[in-house]
Amino acid sequence: MEVYKLIPHDTKIDFVKYRRYTYAFSIIITLISLLTFAFHGLNFGIDFRGGFVMEIRSRQEINLADLREKLTKLDIGEVYLQEFGSKNDVLVRIPASAGKTQKEQNTSLEKVKEVLGHEIEYRKVEKIGPKVGGELVHDAILAVIISLAAILMYIWIRFEWQFAVCGVIALAHDCIVLMGLYSLCHYFEFNVNSIVALLMTACYSIHDTVVVFDRIRENMAAYRTLTLVELLNKSINETLSRTVLTSFTTVLSLLALCFFGGKVIFDFCFPILFGLTFGTFSSICLSAPLLLFTGVKTDGKDVVIGLKKATTE
Repeated sequence: MEVYKLIPHDTKIDFVKYRRYTYAFSIIITLISLLTFAFHGLNFGIDFRGGFVMEIRSRQEINLADLREKLTKLDIGEVYLQEFGSKNDVLVRIPASAGKTQKEQNTSLEKVKEVLGHEIEYRKVEKIGPKVGGELVHDAILAVIISLAAILMYIWIRFEWQFAVCGVIALAHDCIVLMGLYSLCHYFEFNVNSIVALLMTACYSIHDTVVVFDRIRENMAAYRTLTLVELLNKSINETLSRTVLTSFTTVLSLLALCFFGGKVIFDFCFPILFGLTFGTFSSICLSAPLLLFTGVKTDGKDVVIGLKKATTE
């Protein structure tokens, strides 16, 4: 009985041949992301810029769409609503607006309370100051740097330093591109969930990369007559089916959450979907071909160092 395969096992796509195009694309998209971040900044959420957080409970079910529409008419900036626990419980976030005094911020809070009405039970009202936001920014940056350093050490110990450098370059590329999305599209608020999205993108990307690196190492031992270019193409093609199927099933799940999960879920899942797409791209087209720059040695006919000897043309 013949088993249907999405990617045939004898696929022979010459990924290394097109490396210059993928390098150019990655460099361009990275530069755009960095420039956008430098000149456009991020739409920081309440977690980073401060404001008020209220947990409210109503005896009746709260219609978020109607409530959001009423709060929009107040002209106090965007107020974020999120259900938690039940449809009677809602989390209300009122971000601090730039240039507003503390008195004006308090006035905005009172306006929101007027719209909510007197029958609402306020279970918690908290003020988040700029100091807390600054500490979160510092901790978030530190968390990402420590994660990248830990991944670098892990790959270095498991493989060789050349693999570690290429893996972290590809990983940094994915994180920078995702930050570019947050910077370019201010629709997406940058908050603590965004840090989770960054770390999830990094974990998924490095997992795919390690699978490819593992196959490269196995093939280096099994096919001693192949050059590095041939080994890279063979390894990427052999893991292509696994990479595509894993990414495809994950994308389907994320698309379902984006379309049917509501605004809050969409704001969280779409950046992950975006990062996952670039993570898959970097695992296939970036991390492995970058080994050509590092002087990785094979037991084949020649030692392939850099791009001069590592050519398929």
